[in-house]
Amino acid sequence: MSDVQRLIARAEALLERIEGLLPASAPEPDWRAAVAFRWRKRGGRGHLEAVAHPHRIRLQDLRDIDEQKSRIDQNTRQFVAGRSANNVLLTGARGTGKSSLVKALLNEYAPQGLRLIEVDKNDLVDLPDIVELIDRRPERFILFCDDLSFESGEPGYKALKSILDGSVASSPDNVLIYATSNRRHLMPEYLQENLDTHRVGDEIHPGEAVEEKISLSERFGLWLSFYPFDQDAYLAIANYWLGEFGVPAAEIAAAREAALQWALLRGSRSGRVAWQFARDYAGRHAPAKPRRKPAARARQPR
Repeated sequence: MSDVQRLIARAEALLERIEGLLPASAPEPDWRAAVAFRWRKRGGRGHLEAVAHPHRIRLQDLRDIDEQKSRIDQNTRQFVAGRSANNVLLTGARGTGKSSLVKALLNEYAPQGLRLIEVDKNDLVDLPDIVELIDRRPERFILFCDDLSFESGEPGYKALKSILDGSVASSPDNVLIYATSNRRHLMPEYLQENLDTHRVGDEIHPGEAVEEKISLSERFGLWLSFYPFDQDAYLAIANYWLGEFGVPAAEIAAAREAALQWALLRGSRSGRVAWQFARDYAGRHAPAKPRRKPAARARQPR
């Protein structure tokens, strides 16, 4: 064997050993197995992981946000029907149904081909890879970014801007981004950044820094704002969930003081707090559901 042949043989053996150390390629997702997926990283490689049990909340379960519900529902119906629609930014008070609304839309329109992919903020740099993976698929995909906010210099900020409206390549027609945040402009804003400020550290043009922050949120075509609930709305939501959890109608009115006390202890009258109260109250007062009997085992022949 010549020196060249021995070198090639050693190189092939080395490559086989290296390939054994590398993580296996992620399999193609089974698009028929689920309607919701998560983007996951393993060994530096991303893949779509099916969500076996997505949240089954319905649009009718979400109360006192009728205007927001109507606008995003119309946008989603347009998208599912193959017509033009906008990326959506849902911002405002915590616990008011922002993320639940997106999940409810999936449950409503999944039979018509809507699919949801949840992407963590730290994985937004992989958005181009995700979009490439689902391009030309017949389904309609919502890329869902929950509780989104950025600090200065985070890489996902630029990636999201490019996907929304800033890359030389246009986004596919079967992809929209729905994001929720407690911040209207997704980044912290400071009093000293006011346009009337003459100097902000070493920044010569502080107004341009503010424009940079606003530019991301402006790339969402539809803004939906959510506001804190008043006492009447909170009680109405609590009463609805008490009924859903099986509390008899005659006992729901008697739970009013307990619901108010629960909100006082939590320091919030949000829809989430109302739902948590109803779960607790129903667990203590609703009739217990009968347990399912285990299936009888077939007798083994002797």
